Amino acid sequence: MSQSPDTSTGDLFFEPAGLDRTRVERLVDNTLSSADDGELFLEYRLSEALAFDDGRLKTATYDTQQGFGLRCVAGEATGYAHSSDMSEASLQRASDAVQAVKRGYGGTLADGPIRTNKQLYGDENPLGGQSFEEKVKLLQEIDAYARAKDPRVRQVTASLAGEWQAVEIIRPGGEIVRDVRPLVRVNVSVVVGDGDRQESGSHGVGGRQGYEAWIRPDAWRGQVDEALRQALVNLDSVPAPAGEMEVVLGPGWPGILLHEAIGHGLEGDFNRKKTSAFAGLLGQRVASPGVTVVDDGTIAQRRGSLTVDDEGTPTSNTVLIEDGILKGYMQDRMNARLMNMAATGNGRRESFAHQPMPRMTNTYMLAGDKDPREILASVKNGLYAVSFGGGQVDITSGKFVFTVTEAYKIENGKIGAPVKGATLIGNGPDVLTKVSMIGNDLQLDAGIGTCGKAGQGVPVGVGQPTLKLTGLTVGGTAA
Repeated sequence: MSQSPDTSTGDLFFEPAGLDRTRVERLVDNTLSSADDGELFLEYRLSEALAFDDGRLKTATYDTQQGFGLRCVAGEATGYAHSSDMSEASLQRASDAVQAVKRGYGGTLADGPIRTNKQLYGDENPLGGQSFEEKVKLLQEIDAYARAKDPRVRQVTASLAGEWQAVEIIRPGGEIVRDVRPLVRVNVSVVVGDGDRQESGSHGVGGRQGYEAWIRPDAWRGQVDEALRQALVNLDSVPAPAGEMEVVLGPGWPGILLHEAIGHGLEGDFNRKKTSAFAGLLGQRVASPGVTVVDDGTIAQRRGSLTVDDEGTPTSNTVLIEDGILKGYMQDRMNARLMNMAATGNGRRESFAHQPMPRMTNTYMLAGDKDPREILASVKNGLYAVSFGGGQVDITSGKFVFTVTEAYKIENGKIGAPVKGATLIGNGPDVLTKVSMIGNDLQLDAGIGTCGKAGQGVPVGVGQPTLKLTGLTVGGTAA
């Protein structure tokens, strides 16, 4: 059986390694006999990254990775073995190792993932569309354009990154799921200076398609203009105020706060183990009325989207919070089975060397009915946070601290001076109850997010409309 979209991944995994498909499928059957779940995950990945900095090409890398991960699940125990050695002997050693978790165990193999005919992205290889010389020339043009825009530009960093990942998932009974996943990102950072003061700005875009959509002159010039705008805004910024105040979050990328402070707490493993601040709260109010949060891996060509997850389950649009009520969690197969819930297509892994776990795809809050201008006009004295940098979150308590990279004072309902050094401090579950106005301007981020969890990084998307939060603590630098 072969699940759409069908690709020629078999040529990548079996013929070059001299593997016999029938023998490999038999090994999977034997390995997972009397287990609850498991699979053989095969991966082939091509990746490249070019970075242009200080007027010259600083780095250029090209990498090929290939390997397998074999998993056997018995109850809550998991045996996992992986190798880049694609040989029958290596597969057999992996099989012997992972079967240790099922000794003396008599499980019943869970049903395989449901089928799908959808395809959210093409299978084109983004690395093959332009030559190396063309990519370097593009980075040179970005650098020259940025420096010509403003005499205060002191440094420009431009980068391209692309990958082509083919996966094949083999389950007992010869059940096969295949997917081919392109992914690209283009990023521009600009440093500007005036005397001894220097500030920076950056803008990135990307998604699951070739470079063509992002390297047209109008597209990359727009990126440079946005990065330069941010840098110049920060050059004019004043120290941020501190204290408890009303905060307005802009649309789009500020959804990273939602992702970190709330999204991780809604992943199935944390709730099964009762280490999340949201554990045991299904059906209860956890947010203000009007707050609806979803995780949607089905949006075509988005960075966080997947036709199928890394266990072979089709991704879905999962409602996590609806009108303030907690409705569900993001689930992989193991945690869904142990919690007697349905898998939601959120079983993700960084590579064949990693086990799958519940992870976000594209997580965002739905739009409300307020005009963003009305939201800003309602604030007498507060902060307008447009873009975020890094942050720290404690999943168990929900406490978070986030750095704001672009923000403005709000004075008497109007946007005032830009500020520097602002941080937002709060508690994830609590911050949802502070949402008092929701804008009608939902935006998703431009395609730059990478999420880390348990040492694994995966591409994700975030988004939200303009939001007004009452009584949020702002850490500032103003005397």
